[in-house]
Amino acid sequence: MTTLLRYSSFLIVLVFLQNISFSKALKSSFRVEMIHRDSPKSPFYRPTETHFQRVENAILRSIHRANYFNLDSNDVDGTVTPASGEYLLNYSVGTPPVQILGIVDTGSNLIWMQCQPCKDCYKQDKPIFDPSNSRTYSTMPCVAAECLSGTHSFCNFNNRKHCAYEVSYGDGSSSEGDFSWETITLTSSLEDVPVAFPQTVIGCGHNNVGIFSKQSSGVVGLGNGPFSLPGQLKPKTGGAFSYCLTPLYEGDRKPSYLHFGDRGEVIEGAVSTPLIINKVRPSMYFVVMEAISVGSKRIEFPGNVEYGNIYIDSGATMTYLPHEIYSSLEGEMVNTIKLPRTNSPLKGLKLCYEITPGEEYHIPIVYAHFKGGGTVKLYNINTFLKVRETVICLAFRAGFQAILGNVAQQDILVDYDTQQNTVTFLNTDCTSEL
Repeated sequence: MTTLLRYSSFLIVLVFLQNISFSKALKSSFRVEMIHRDSPKSPFYRPTETHFQRVENAILRSIHRANYFNLDSNDVDGTVTPASGEYLLNYSVGTPPVQILGIVDTGSNLIWMQCQPCKDCYKQDKPIFDPSNSRTYSTMPCVAAECLSGTHSFCNFNNRKHCAYEVSYGDGSSSEGDFSWETITLTSSLEDVPVAFPQTVIGCGHNNVGIFSKQSSGVVGLGNGPFSLPGQLKPKTGGAFSYCLTPLYEGDRKPSYLHFGDRGEVIEGAVSTPLIINKVRPSMYFVVMEAISVGSKRIEFPGNVEYGNIYIDSGATMTYLPHEIYSSLEGEMVNTIKLPRTNSPLKGLKLCYEITPGEEYHIPIVYAHFKGGGTVKLYNINTFLKVRETVICLAFRAGFQAILGNVAQQDILVDYDTQQNTVTFLNTDCTSEL
């Protein structure tokens, strides 16, 4: 009996030490690859498409996404239109694990996927997850703290009094089903080893309707809330995560990575600004951009900034600015750029120039000035898109809501700290993360 107690105590200590070791390692080195939808690794990839066709489709998806932001309903979860996600994440769910490919979205505060039995599910290429085959799946009772505190969860009295969820999106798409606990597994791209996270809160969707794509299943929310992926990893990561988006050049796009935990380094040149909690859309990452400048011309942002005036969106290609800010920025570009103007070959782009392949041309640096004094440089890869072999166009648009899109975030390390409520930017070479 004494030997058994000693052995049990040894196992408890060993597990405790492993947890400490894992937590420390996670904070400095845990990362997963984000798959761009136009990457050859993506099921959305079409080898017959040209680079410029992919650029055009990305612009159209971005416009479609932004059009659904101007909504007053608090029930709408962020701005994502599920068919328009730009990045995907592979993860596994259940025991034994089943691989799921979900759309990554920084505006959503929930992880959900399609589940059997399907009352009304959209067509999916891979088999739909069946929770009855998993040893670690469990539905959540109505009295669970997660059910009582969730913004999208409620008690389903018509079906065994367990917790349910419902989430709707700006384009009218929706998902509803069981609010549940399950083990999810991520594979670290550094060590190529799977890391399991038991008792993760997920939405197991039995009714999923709208503009969803058959190549993926559901959404992996990265929003600022307790039931997003970063929110649920917060006890192990301290609420920190970051990504570095590689540029959209012709040819194969280099991988972009999503890091969880403290990167464990003091980075010279990084600038920080407060994350602002927006009461209407609290899961989204709003910040205050005080001004934007080109050369010596500084363009001030107007209006009330109490709830933030621009949000950071990895799922939007384009950057949107208030109409008067956009007009001033476009005017300064016209005054500064010494290239021949040309008509836009694409719907949605306004300011375009002719270029000669192989010849250098000058695009002025745009400076984004954030609250707290931080200034981020936006180079030509952040401000212009090459849409034809001889045409470049400004990757900004005028809109009701200001959005910092993913082109503007290319080659910038974007680091979120939801514990300290800050976001940090660093101009860097994102391909150097390989």
